[in-house]
Amino acid sequence: MVFLTQNNFPLKSWHIENMEKTVLKYVKGLPDDASKWEIRKHKKYGKLSNIIRNINYDMKHGVTNDQVIEVFFKIRHEPNYCDLQNNLDAMNRLGDLERHCKETF
Repeated sequence: MVFLTQNNFPLKSWHIENMEKTVLKYVKGLPDDASKWEIRKHKKYGKLSNIIRNINYDMKHGVTNDQVIEVFFKIRHEPNYCDLQNNLDAMNRLGDLERHCKETF
């Protein structure tokens, strides 16, 4: 007998990837050679409050707290992100994001 199960989060994998991209984009920050358009968009959408709102939206669609914390851990410890680990400003932004996420979770 086959039972049908409801898929509560059909786009869960997409939201996990989106959350990772959002965190990475915030941590990397604005490049030095950014165009006026990039500066304008960063000023409008690149604030910490917008990033937290985007993460919370992804969490409503299936991303767990553990997965968010895992992304923070990967950025801090994996060799793939050594350029970010050596950047003091990037690590400060990651620390701010971690603190705000711990408060809201």
